[in-house]
Amino acid sequence: MTIAIPVTIPLKNIQLNPGSIITIHDVTWEQFEAILEEREAEGIRTRIAYSKGTLEIMSPLPAHERPHRIIGYIVTTLLDIQGRDWEDFGSSTFRKKAKQAGLEPDTCFYIQNAERMRDRQKIDMIVDPPPDLAIEADVTSKTTLDIYEALEVPEVWIYTEEKFTINVFTKGKYVELSTSPTFPNLPIIELIPKLVKQAFTEGSSKMLRELRKQMS
Repeated sequence: MTIAIPVTIPLKNIQLNPGSIITIHDVTWEQFEAILEEREAEGIRTRIAYSKGTLEIMSPLPAHERPHRIIGYIVTTLLDIQGRDWEDFGSSTFRKKAKQAGLEPDTCFYIQNAERMRDRQKIDMIVDPPPDLAIEADVTSKTTLDIYEALEVPEVWIYTEEKFTINVFTKGKYVELSTSPTFPNLPIIELIPKLVKQAFTEGSSKMLRELRKQMS
């Protein structure tokens, strides 16, 4: 459900049912940052996306949360098997004032930039790079790639029950590819849906153990 509300309502007074989305229009960058600060101070658990004055606040369902967490486990398992470094930044807030854009991925990783970001407790996109890989599970909401384009995230995976896509940032826009630059030698486009389904039927831990055995 998407509704419009005045931005004068305190964030703590907004009650969202799981799976609900509230859209707030005409939000300035300063108001957006104030909302982020209020949310942190109040300990409010929501997901936020902002683009050129429009703010979306979402309360995820378990059906939204589980797939991206499973995919995150798969990513770190594959990277470990390959002996590659990674840093998990989860749903950290990424924002660029110059582009009037900000969002919180469902899950994201620094891989190529893992060493550079290892000691970061707070992200400043004036000096810090975007995450190398972001993962979205669009079960309850529609991912807006426009915001990812503004943030210039190199690779975005989008998982739904109907489709899994690999979106690669090329010449200022996303191109849907069948191979992943992060894992160029693996059939990721087929592997991820198969492993997510296996996790739901057999359990995540069993799926990951079998994956390690097969890849070793």
